[in-house]
Amino acid sequence: MLALTILGNNSAVPAFDRHPTSQVITHNGNNYLIDCGEGTQIQLLRYKVKRSKISHIFISHLHGDHYFGLIGLLNSLSLLGHTQPITLFAPSPLKEIIDIQLKVSDTTLNFELHFRPIESAATLVETASIRINCFPTDHRIPCFGFSFEEKRIPRKLLPEKAKAAGIPAAYYERLVMGEDYQTKSGEIISVDSVTEPTPPGPKYAYCADTRYNESILEHIKGFDLIYHESTYLHALAERAQERFHSTSIQAATLAEKAGVKKLLLGHFSSKYASLEEFQKEARTVFPNTELALEGLCYPIR
Repeated sequence: MLALTILGNNSAVPAFDRHPTSQVITHNGNNYLIDCGEGTQIQLLRYKVKRSKISHIFISHLHGDHYFGLIGLLNSLSLLGHTQPITLFAPSPLKEIIDIQLKVSDTTLNFELHFRPIESAATLVETASIRINCFPTDHRIPCFGFSFEEKRIPRKLLPEKAKAAGIPAAYYERLVMGEDYQTKSGEIISVDSVTEPTPPGPKYAYCADTRYNESILEHIKGFDLIYHESTYLHALAERAQERFHSTSIQAATLAEKAGVKKLLLGHFSSKYASLEEFQKEARTVFPNTELALEGLCYPIR
């Protein structure tokens, strides 16, 4: 199962006890940190997210509210004796920024930090249990969203049918991995006749800072949960367009067109003290919409 914890849900300026963007995906004992705005390490402590379990960090773009907390977090991890390698995915200029910060402070990290630049849509991480992709968004500078897909678990074996078909038990492991069975006489016994498919794994997409742009649809279609920025209420749609951001209605429209199951709204402008109207507006288009509230954990199927 995937689970999402929101650490920061505000836009550029902290306000009303809301913090710049950061969130964590938890899967099989690993924490995947998405963006690292100012104050992220304090939020990790506040909400009891284990920093030691962070194996990968994904930075969507190089506006400060999405990465100004990174060097502080890396330094704290080192001071606390963290030794496990961390892989960092981000637009390429971030490496130079980190190198300069470490150099002028005469700091050597206790752990290996593997920097991986992102430049276009790609698969960033793929293991036996998860696939993590990135995709471009429509922002003022290069910016990327991230998708997390838990891979389909092996098929369910129907042992009585497999036994009746004369398939030896030693072959069962290959059946659940999707292989047909061929008898000594050359007959093919379809895997579909002796196993059942398991449901697809949960899928989550983080749609980073972006104007309304339907090019994102191909990367999020049918997902269980997406997070989409909604910096402004729809009355300020023109301002959103000018500043390469989205409104609550636009986020909901994209979710509806993508056929996703649930939408979380975030990246709220500091001009809004109250957030209820964001949810109210979005639900007129896409009813299964919630606010991404700091400290809440959202299980993804």
